[in-house]
Amino acid sequence: MIDWLVERMEMDMMKQEWVEEAWHKALKKTQHNSVRIGSGFPHASQGGMYDSAEPYWWTAGFWPGMLWLLYNDSGDESLKLIAEACEGRLDSVLNDYVRLDHDLGFMWTLTSVASYKLSGNEDSKVRALKAANFLAARFNIKGSFIRAWNPWYEGEDNSGYAIIDCVMNMPLLFWASEISGDPRYRHIAEAHMDMVMEHFIRPDGSVYHIVRFDPHTGEVIEGIGGQGYAAESAWSRGSAWAIYGLTLAYHHTGKTDYLEAAKRVSHFFLTRLPQDHVPHWDFRAPMEERQYRDSSAGACAASGLLLLAEKVDEVEAAVYRDSAIRILKSLYENYGTWDDMNEEGLILHGTSNYPQGTNIDVPLIYGDYFYVEGLARLKEKGPFYWE
Repeated sequence: MIDWLVERMEMDMMKQEWVEEAWHKALKKTQHNSVRIGSGFPHASQGGMYDSAEPYWWTAGFWPGMLWLLYNDSGDESLKLIAEACEGRLDSVLNDYVRLDHDLGFMWTLTSVASYKLSGNEDSKVRALKAANFLAARFNIKGSFIRAWNPWYEGEDNSGYAIIDCVMNMPLLFWASEISGDPRYRHIAEAHMDMVMEHFIRPDGSVYHIVRFDPHTGEVIEGIGGQGYAAESAWSRGSAWAIYGLTLAYHHTGKTDYLEAAKRVSHFFLTRLPQDHVPHWDFRAPMEERQYRDSSAGACAASGLLLLAEKVDEVEAAVYRDSAIRILKSLYENYGTWDDMNEEGLILHGTSNYPQGTNIDVPLIYGDYFYVEGLARLKEKGPFYWE
């Protein structure tokens, strides 16, 4: 028993060394990038330089969210000022309803909720509550789902679409209930998560990306492949969203059904990882279509697994914690860009939307964000804005 404890202590010390080194390199690179990016909204790195997306794009929260994480440990005021400027730029989106869809949680949890938690900014609190109201308004009582996108083109009807990504928007509603004392936000979030368990999570733990409902009756019509290879395949980032989102739902509610579902998805995910622990973009794509990895899926799953490890007994916790550490360490050692100052992205080999041929095998800002968040969890440097 003593030998086991000594070995464990030595492993923890070794872990702390590489984590601190990885954190320091991520901080230095982000400080360097912040000079050029400023209060922009990067999405994907093209030719070594992050693009600049429109403020209404779903990824707008990840850059300021990452700045808040790094500021919280470093105290670098320049990072805080940029994060606040990004939040301010999002006011034009928040006040322009036609641009808003289901991704309000991604956008305002990582900006306004983060700001409120770290600085107590009352304007940020108001922004986040306003975003929560718009998000709650997308709930369709027939089918108990929060509608995903708005029409992409004239005449399109996607009013019955729900997507697995939206589980990560529910923390905004849980937060709104807590901060306002109004349980209605929480009721909507739980209803959506109950629907996810019933219609998105397959018995083997794999996950649909899109489920289409009849928006008038709530009847399930079909599962759709979306950003996965096919309707019945297993898009790895969808699995990562589910791991983290279900665990967060358990964190906010204590409902064990969410915890058990998170475990089931985690086991599916972990048993299908390749040798370097970073997933291919779709676990069930044909081999000739599966060559690309999605480092963003690995980073997101790792952060979710670390939270999951906090919610179970120590024997189970070791499985999830150690798996998350292996993923993050592989991202650091095998996917990091620390020696390449011509690349702004922190981690390589993300896949955004393979079926559409969009941003394949490039750094993605949400991959960078979840990588940094995973390191922050290993450093026990909260608060974490989803919680």
